[in-house]
Formats: sequence, C-alpha cells, structure tokens
Amino acid sequence: MDGINLNALSENATRLGMRIQETIAEHTRDLSLTRGGSSLFDMADDKAKNITKQLESSSDREKLDAMKRLIALISKNRPVSSYFPAVVKNVASPNLELRKLVYIYLLRCAPSEPDLALLSINTFQRDLADPSPLIRAMALRVLSGIRVPTVATIVLMAVRKSAADPSPYVRKAAALAVIKVYKVDQAHHPTLLDIMTTLLRDRSPLSLGTAVLALDTIAPSRLDLLHVHFRRLCRALPDIDAWGQVDVLRVLVRYVRTMLPKPVPANERQGEEVDKDLKLLLACAEPLFMNKNPAVVLAVARAFYYLAPSSMLSKISAPLLRLLSVSREVERVALAYLLVVARSHPVLFITSHNRFLVRVDDAEQVKRRKISVLLALCTVDNHQTLLREFMDYAQDTDDSVVGDAIHAIGRIASLVPSSTPQCLTALMGMINSKQDTIVSNAVLVLKSLVQNQLLTPSSTSTTTLPTPFSSQQALLTSSIPSLTPSISTSLSAAPLSFTSTESTSVAQAPLSIIAQLAQRIDDIRHPHARACVLWLVGQYGSVTGTKTAVEGVADWAPDVLRKAARSFNTEASLVKLQTLTLAAKLILLAPTHRILVLLAQYVFTLARYDEDWDVRDRARMLRTLLVGAVTGIMGSNDEEGIGENWNKEEQAGRPGVVLRREQVTRVLFEGKTGTIEEELVAGECVFEF
Repeated sequence: MDGINLNALSENATRLGMRIQETIAEHTRDLSLTRGGSSLFDMADDKAKNITKQLESSSDREKLDAMKRLIALISKNRPVSSYFPAVVKNVASPNLELRKLVYIYLLRCAPSEPDLALLSINTFQRDLADPSPLIRAMALRVLSGIRVPTVATIVLMAVRKSAADPSPYVRKAAALAVIKVYKVDQAHHPTLLDIMTTLLRDRSPLSLGTAVLALDTIAPSRLDLLHVHFRRLCRALPDIDAWGQVDVLRVLVRYVRTMLPKPVPANERQGEEVDKDLKLLLACAEPLFMNKNPAVVLAVARAFYYLAPSSMLSKISAPLLRLLSVSREVERVALAYLLVVARSHPVLFITSHNRFLVRVDDAEQVKRRKISVLLALCTVDNHQTLLREFMDYAQDTDDSVVGDAIHAIGRIASLVPSSTPQCLTALMGMINSKQDTIVSNAVLVLKSLVQNQLLTPSSTSTTTLPTPFSSQQALLTSSIPSLTPSISTSLSAAPLSFTSTESTSVAQAPLSIIAQLAQRIDDIRHPHARACVLWLVGQYGSVTGTKTAVEGVADWAPDVLRKAARSFNTEASLVKLQTLTLAAKLILLAPTHRILVLLAQYVFTLARYDEDWDVRDRARMLRTLLVGAVTGIMGSNDEEGIGENWNKEEQAGRPGVVLRREQVTRVLFEGKTGTIEEELVAGECVFEF
C-alpha cells in the first residue's frame, strides 16, 4: 500500500516537473519574442525580401513573424503595398491572431489600394458573419475603408446589417462606417439617416458616443433627431468613454442653446428659472469635472460656461485651475479657456491670480497667454503686484513677451487711473534701456498714455485762450491730476491732485515726456516707435508765453525735424510720412522762420522723388495745403508753377480752394478728434464647436 502511494507521488511529481518545464519554456519563448521585438524595427533588407516567402509558408508561426515585420514597416512609414496580394490570401486563416494582424494591415493599405482590396471583398462580406465580434468589426472597418463609389451600395448594406448587430463593439464600428460612407458618396444621405435613427436608439454607452458623433458629422443641423433621446443621453453621459463624452457634450451644448430657453437670472421677486432638461444635463455633467482626461474637463467647463446660470459658474474655476499642473501641453490649452472665462467673469479667478504668474521655463505662447490672463484679473487691490510682475517680464528673452508685458503696463494705467504716475515712471525708465525691443514698445505705450492724458482735460479747468491754437493750448495747460507727479516719482509714491490754478505745472509732466523722447530720437530705431515720437513732437510741439529760439515752437522740435531730414532716405515709409507731417506742422506754427521753411522744403523735395507713392502723395498734398498759409513753401523754380510771389491775384486765378492758416491748423492739428487706444488683445480665444 505504501509502495502504491509512493509510485503515485513520484508520478505526480514527474508530471508537475514536466508542466513546470513547459511553462518555463513558454515564458522563455514569449520573453525572447519581447526582447527580439526591437529587431523587427531594425531588420536588414534581406529579411524584408523574405516576407513574401514567409506569408506563403504553411506554418502559422512563419506567417505571424512576417505580419509582425510588415506592421513594423508600416510604423516606420515604409511602402508595403507590394505585399498586398500575399497578405490578402491569409484573410481567411483560422488563426485568430494572424487574422487580426492581417486586418490591421488591410486597414492601413486598403484606402491607398482600393483596386486590390476589391479582389477580397467577398471575403470581407463573409467575415461579417464571423462568430468573433472583433473580426466582424474589423471586416466592416476594412470594407468601409475601400473608398470606391461603385461599391458604396455594398458597404451600405454591410453597415445596415452591422447597425443591428448584438455586439456594441460592432455597432460602434457601424457608426464610424456611416461617416466613411457619407464622405465617399453623399447620395446615400437619406439611407444613412435611417441607420442613424437605429443607432441612436442604442442602449449601450460603448456605441452611443460614436453614434452622436456620426450624426453631428452627416447631419449637424438635424438636432431634432435628438428630441426623444436627450434625457437618455444625459443619463448615459457618465458611462460613455472619455472621447465619446467630449463629442456628446459638444452636441448637447448645441442642442440646448438651440432648443431650450435661457436661464432667467434671479431678481427681488423670484429666484433663478432654469429649464428642467438643462438642470438634468448640468447635474449629469458635473461629476465629469473629476475625470482624469483633460479633454473631458474642458468640455464640461465649456458646457457650464455657455449653459449654466450665474450661480453655478463658480464650479468651473477649480477644475480649470487643476489642469494647469497636469502637463505643459494641457496647460497651454487650459490657458486658452481660462482667458475667455477670465475676461467675461474675472471674479472667479481674482483670488487665484498667483496661479498665473509666469515661470522662467514656460513656453513663449504660455507666457503671453498668462500675461493676458493676469491683465484680465487686474483690479485696484492687486494692480501693484501685477505692475511689478510686468516690469520683471519686460526683461524676458522673448521679444513678443517683452512687448506684451510693456503694453500690459500701459493697460494697467487705463484700468486703474491712480496708477498712471507709477506706470509712466516704469516706462520712462525703459526708454533708457539698451535693448531696441524694450525702447520701441515703451515709446508706443508712452505715446498712447500721453495722448490720452493730454486730450482729457479736467472738468475743473475752464481756461479759454483767444489764440488760433486755443483748443490745443487748453489741452496742454488743463489740469491733469493723474499726470501731476514728476516722472522721477518712485513706484510707491501716492498720486497727487492739483486744482486748475496749477495747470501750468501740471502740463509740464506730459510735455517733459515728449521732450525726453525727442532727445532720444536717435536711439529709437523701430519704425513704428520713431513715427510715434515724430507725431507727438509735431502735435504738441507748440508753446506760448515762453521765449524760444523759434517763436511758438519748442526748442527740441526743430532739432527732431533736422535729424529726421538727415536720415530721410534711409527711413521706412511710415517714418517718412510722419516726417512730412512734422515739417508741415512746424512751418505752420512758425511760417516766417526762414531756416525752418528751407528745412521743410528740403524734406518735401526728397519726398517728391521717393520710391513709395504714398510718400509722394503725402508730400504733394501737404505742399498744396500749405500754399495759402506759408509764404515760400513752393520754390521759385518749382514745377507746380507757384513761386515766392504768391498773392491774392494769383490765388484768384488758380483753380481749386486755398485754405487760410486757421483752416489749415484745424486740418493738421484737429483732424482726428479722438484717440486710438491700443489694448492688449493678443491670444484671444473662443470656444469652438
């Protein structure tokens, strides 16, 4: 008895040892295949030539090895269409793993080789009845990938059959096939809509998201087909796959904005009125804020932004802020959404503005987007912090970031008027920089700020000057509280206020800015910035009650014209145009100053032969405009036919209208009554559907 038990134990031990050896051998073979997988991507050309022989072999192992090599070649974007006939022969192989690889190959090559794929269309149709749902779905995918209009009817029949398949995976493939058939031949649109009606009744979340996507592709305007399915789609939303949730949410948002009434805000008499179907959608979508897929979170945020009442908008702030720390790529996309929300509802993120501070290792577009978001969140309480941040960003290595930061400083002065002296102090410090980008952008912003302040007289000033330039001088000498402090005021200094009796000293601040810009005209090389300085000098270069070298003109204005005339031929067209305007304004202010008139004639003569027709036209227009206001603007040998002896008789005999000096002054100095405020709107983004 003991001997029998001993024999049984030894036999069982022998069998166990054999099974362990088989298991080890099997795992060793799998391990060798895994380790050797890299060799598939680095195979020699002679091995690639043997693929056809392997595909025609009777061994499934050889065929599997050949198919793996083909898939490796496809991943390396190598041409593999020459193996198509040999691969198609194995489409009906009983080996399931081999058939999967064959269909993967066919999915890649069938659209580019439709004629060869047609040879096996009967095999594909036969596989639509295969017991395996995976094979049925792959056969439908290959069949719909044959983009030949002549077989569209056959494909349509296969899609109709698969739409009623018991497997949700096959029905999902049928919904994707609907899109392919529609792109090949739109004549089957009515039939495809009938198939879509069947697919939309599906109860499986696996295929429901794809069905909604197909409907949005082939019939985006037929939202009425969702009437009977809306509530079921809302309830199934949490169970649909992640990318299906994105598609379903996009379509449902369009449906709600088209079909349902807007929420009525709360008032003293009653609370908010929200449609019950809208409440259902928001309630079903809210749990998706915790989804790990950032695309789903952004889709839900978009839905709440467009659909939710104001009392529920606060729910989108935390999920969007959470996406900033997921990855650099996700942060870039999330900032686009955050910028849109911050501009319309800044109160949601004001307390979290520290989350948008620029990091040194941020990408250029991320830095610019963060600056835009910070600017949208600027308030009286945090403008000091943001101003210091923008001043630091102005030293960035990216020129576009520097420009955005400097323009943001100017925008802060517009949003918070009490911060204007501090912003001017920062900008005036920047024009002393050795970097052209900083100087040019600072000049552009200074021009906008100075112009806006000079054209905004205080309501307490009622001074009226009887001179021909009374309107301009009133602007220069009016009370401007926000510009009162000296340019050297520190950033921490509080803004001062003055009454209209101190208007003369008040006006020195903006004029001193223009004077400093005029003195640094040689250091400003950017064409747009140089043009801004020339415009400021011409527009605000007149003085009264002060003894100057040229009566009625600031001492620094003629020197700016001299420097601009010296480099006229090498300047950009924009600078040339402003140089001509400056010359016209200065000789209009001092029409009897001989040297100034000669300098203006020199500039007009250079412009007369310029290559740019805009410059030539501007010179011709200005000279003609000044004929009746400035004596000697036309030289004695001028081809225009008007010499120095311009008198009333000649005026009467010359066709056209000749303006007096007062009229020309109004045209040149008051031609534009408003100002153009340059706002930072770079990177603006809207939600797209």
